[in-house]
Amino acid sequence: MSAFLGSLGVEHPLIQAPMSGSNTPALVAAVSAAGGLGSLGAGYLEPQALLDQAAQIRAATARPFAINLFVLPDAFEVDDAQVEAIRRRLDALMEREGLDVRTQRPTRWAPVFSDQLAALREARPAVASFAFDLIGADEVRRLQALGIRVVGTATSVAEARAWADRGADAVCVQGAEAGGHRGTFLHAPEEALIGLFALLPSTVAAIDIPVIAAGGIMDGRAMLAAQVLGADASQLGTAFLACPESAAAEAWKRDLPQAEDHRIGTIYSFSGRAARGLRNRFVEAMAPFAGQLPPYPVLNALTSPLRRAAAAAGRGDLLSEWCGQAAARVRPMPAAELVRVLMAEYAAARRALA
Repeated sequence: MSAFLGSLGVEHPLIQAPMSGSNTPALVAAVSAAGGLGSLGAGYLEPQALLDQAAQIRAATARPFAINLFVLPDAFEVDDAQVEAIRRRLDALMEREGLDVRTQRPTRWAPVFSDQLAALREARPAVASFAFDLIGADEVRRLQALGIRVVGTATSVAEARAWADRGADAVCVQGAEAGGHRGTFLHAPEEALIGLFALLPSTVAAIDIPVIAAGGIMDGRAMLAAQVLGADASQLGTAFLACPESAAAEAWKRDLPQAEDHRIGTIYSFSGRAARGLRNRFVEAMAPFAGQLPPYPVLNALTSPLRRAAAAAGRGDLLSEWCGQAAARVRPMPAAELVRVLMAEYAAARRALA
């Protein structure tokens, strides 16, 4: 039993990772109802959409759930010449690939974080988790006063200490193996690509709040291994991507079981921020322009319509196919069934270890 999750009434030491853009209220509710902690990745959601999806989760289950946000400034400085140059390259690529869609300059590059945070407070999930940066200690206390536990994302011991110093209730350590965007904020991303089973015990030794393990965990045995190294719970994302409740494109789900480990790596060219996923045709086509990419969220907004068109066309090779290092071990099954399988494996591993 996880001390942190158990205090919330969550039965299993299992968190479904927040996967902005690929999870759904149905996935979150299914995991929570099955005894884990479902997490809604709300980084791309406008405030009303966040509230609507939280209401959908509550309509499906009375069990606790989490909401995750990306900590960003409310406004961004944009290099217009850089934006127009990359738009031309993206449009040319899509034309060559036969996709009838072109980039557009959006009215806003990303939702306003302070408005998202206000909506999260109104939604009052059991847990609020954050990535990309710290929130202020006063905001941590404000959330806690509403009965919301705060979890920060860290990719190094220093980042974990920073969250502990802010008063977070727990820290999720994101090993280098973890799929999707890196949560790094104190370092250059390449300086914080630390393997989970090295980062985890070092973090447990350095802070006195619960530590959650994330990165490449695909079965119950790995969950137990993380616990042996001091994790209070395990957070799994890629494992849930192939579930029918996941919003991952069908081409993306189809590619995961064939993912070769040496083809999974750190990618910047979809969003302008380091993220782990499949090195596919799009990534290779954009490689010559690596030094010309706008930062997140600008590039992420520019590629968004192209990724939607690629999904509609069944072109996984042009999608941001985020995944962790053990992606080929996905098991397509309903989320509740996957929770049961994971916990059966976890129990069997415990018996074998005893």
